[in-house]
Parts: sequence; structure tokens; C-alpha cells
Amino acid sequence: MDESGDGPLVAAKGVQYPSLQTDFQPRQTSNLNQNPVQTDKNQFQVGDLALLIDRKDRRYMITLVEGETYHCHLGQLFHDQLIGHNIGGWFRTDKGHILLGIHPSLGDFVRQMPRGPQIIYPKDLGNIINFADIFPGATVIEGGLGSGALTSALLRAVGNTGKVINYEIDEAVLPKALRNIERINSDTSNLEVKIASIYEGISERNIDRVVLDVPEPWQALAGIGDALVMGGIMLSFVPTIIQVQKLVLAMEEDGRFQMIQSMETLLRTWHITERSVRPDHRMIAHSGFLTTAVRCDPKPYRRVPVEDQSPVEEQGSGEPVGESTGEDSEE
Repeated sequence: MDESGDGPLVAAKGVQYPSLQTDFQPRQTSNLNQNPVQTDKNQFQVGDLALLIDRKDRRYMITLVEGETYHCHLGQLFHDQLIGHNIGGWFRTDKGHILLGIHPSLGDFVRQMPRGPQIIYPKDLGNIINFADIFPGATVIEGGLGSGALTSALLRAVGNTGKVINYEIDEAVLPKALRNIERINSDTSNLEVKIASIYEGISERNIDRVVLDVPEPWQALAGIGDALVMGGIMLSFVPTIIQVQKLVLAMEEDGRFQMIQSMETLLRTWHITERSVRPDHRMIAHSGFLTTAVRCDPKPYRRVPVEDQSPVEEQGSGEPVGESTGEDSEE
């Protein structure tokens, strides 16, 4: 692509980008007030988040403000160049470098947002929503607030009819986390944050889902078992396999959690050109482990005869229901 600064930007096969801003002169605020830009979902508006991407795929996130200027090593870019112009347009700095301007996705925002504690990355956020089966209208208990990445994903998933109740022990993380959450979620009225330890119990009952990002999730199992609706799902994110082992063993000992499964996500992108296809040289490998379980009745420990439909004892000796012994296994 031509970045000389002379004439329109021309890509391969002669495609022009008419939205490229060249020879831009900053508009006065008074002129903007006299001729307000019509609201258009295809165009950037004042207050929008904008993600700027350069030719090396480096990314910069800004909040658009009238009359402001963004400065970086590629030069300066006036916010007014974007306001009222197409999302997905190309914009030129005063040094002649071009930047693609788009709205950031949740994943883009998470990678660019101010951070405090270690964040959960986009590749894990998607799987948390999927494997915890977070649905619109769900009531979700979240353990740990962090920088707000997971909370933002949960709020999007439960929608306006759902609710996220967060347990966080460190009040100091709240200002940064809540700012991040409010920047990416236009409505946070369905978020409740409690300054309390989830290890000490959960006061709510009939909760649909529980999602944990805490260092010792096994300490919260008693409260989770009491809070979850029958058939509800709990999910825990931890960075090490030793933590996973402690959690799984504790869930098995508790007895109220079944269908226990642990996994990790490895994300590999591919380089595709006309001449070759190959994996990219870098991949996003281990970041943490996800462990899921379903709230159920404790597993009975003796076989039920076909003709006997009476309740089964929960404790006792013998083989688990539905499992065969060597004496009566089928040939």
C-alpha cells in the first residue's frame, strides 16, 4: 500500500479508500456545536472507544474527545479526524503514517485496558462463557474482580435480564476494575460488588452459575454447594495444575459435584498467503486451567435392582450405581 501521503491510499488491485483523511485541518469546537454530526452507527461518535492499528499490526486504544490530539511515535492524530467519519476507515498522522480505525472488541479492550492483577485473556474468556454455560437472564456469582475483564464478559453474556454478583476482598482494586467495566459495558446496573471473602460463604441461594478466579477455590466449595441451584454449573480458573488437583480432589470429597472436567486452551493462528500456508511463529499457549463441575445429589454407593424403585442409600459399601463388578459382568 502507498503511504507516501500524496493522493488517495491505494491498495492491491486499485481499490481506493475514500475515507482516508489527508490534509486535515482541526475544526473549531464552536463549529462542531453549530453543525452537530448526525448519530450514525457506521461512524465514530464523541466518547467512543477507537482502536488504531498500524501497518505492523500494533494497536492503540483511545477515547474520542472533541479537540483532543493523540500522540505516538507515528506522529499526531486529531480525534476530530475520526469523529463523524466511518468506523473501519483509514486515517493519516501528521507524519504520513496511516492507521486503521475500528471499534475495539471485548478481546481488544482486554489486551489494551489498564491492568492491576493478572487478567484472564480473551482465549480463556470465550471458553469460560461456553463451558460454564452462561446464558441471558442467568444469575452468576463471581469470585474475584481483578481488572474487570471476566466481569465484563459475564455482564455481556447474562444481558439486561441477568445479574452478576461479585465477591472481592481487596477494596483497592475496585476503582480501576470498575472504570474498565464501565468503559466496555454501557449498562452496569446489573452488577453488584460485595467486599467479602467468597471462602467464608455465599449468602445468595438458587444461583445459576458460579465462576471463580481465586487462588484457593477449594476453600469456597461449601458455600458454592449451598448456593447453586441443582444442575447449576461452577467453573474455576487457576494458573497451575497443582491447584487443579487440590480442587478436583476437594470436589470429589464434597460429593455434591459431578461431571468434573479440567482443560486448558492453546491458541495457534495461521499465516496464509497465495504461496504458502503455515502456523504463525508465535502462539498463545498456557495461561491457565479451567475446571467445571455440575451441582448434583451425592453419588449412591450400591446397585438398585430393576424392580426396586425405592430411594437409594447415599452411604454404605459396595459398587457405585450403574457400574458392574467382575462377578456379574457380561461376557
